[in-house]
Amino acid sequence: MCRGNKVVKFADDTYVIVPAENSETCATKLSHVNDWAERNNLRLNCAKTKEMVFKAKGKRECAAQIPLPCDGIERVSSLTALRVVINDRLTAADHVSSLLTSCSRLLYALRVLRNHGIPAASMNNVFRSTVLAKLLYCSPAWLGFCLAADHARLYAFLRWCQRLGYCSRETPAITGLFDEADDTLFGSILAISNHVLQLYLPERSLSQYNLRQRTH
Repeated sequence: MCRGNKVVKFADDTYVIVPAENSETCATKLSHVNDWAERNNLRLNCAKTKEMVFKAKGKRECAAQIPLPCDGIERVSSLTALRVVINDRLTAADHVSSLLTSCSRLLYALRVLRNHGIPAASMNNVFRSTVLAKLLYCSPAWLGFCLAADHARLYAFLRWCQRLGYCSRETPAITGLFDEADDTLFGSILAISNHVLQLYLPERSLSQYNLRQRTH
């Protein structure tokens, strides 16, 4: 196990994170994952295995500094991890584009429901449980990578849905919905002692103030 390398596993998905200083260990690390899969009666599907190289923003990298691709593994500029699109530029532009495309397809079903006479209150409930739930999915994880243009696209989409009557006019702006999602997540981290994100919180600092009494 090389220091700095990390392996993150969720269900049947495995993510290997290798820093730049350990780039020569990529092939060895991939071989270890393959061996582990064989020992556990599994098989590494190379056709679905992708490699992505992250580059520092605003820094020109010489082609000689970028490691060669692993044998039999496709190198891509973006991939989907747990339904979130990640690109090699570490921006949310690709995820927002995919998100808006998927949500736009859902509007067809809402239009069919409206043509069949669904009440406005029920339409708003369907919108919140489908389109809005998709927009807010995992937003605390990818929202910080959004640019101003991405925020504008999300805001315009929600306003468009309001004009079409798919969601209530009282629905908060998209920034307010994102802030609410952040507050909900942070509240859960504080309330649940064994929350998986608890270890990333800094230690609470206890300050004792001894203020001098003075006459007013």
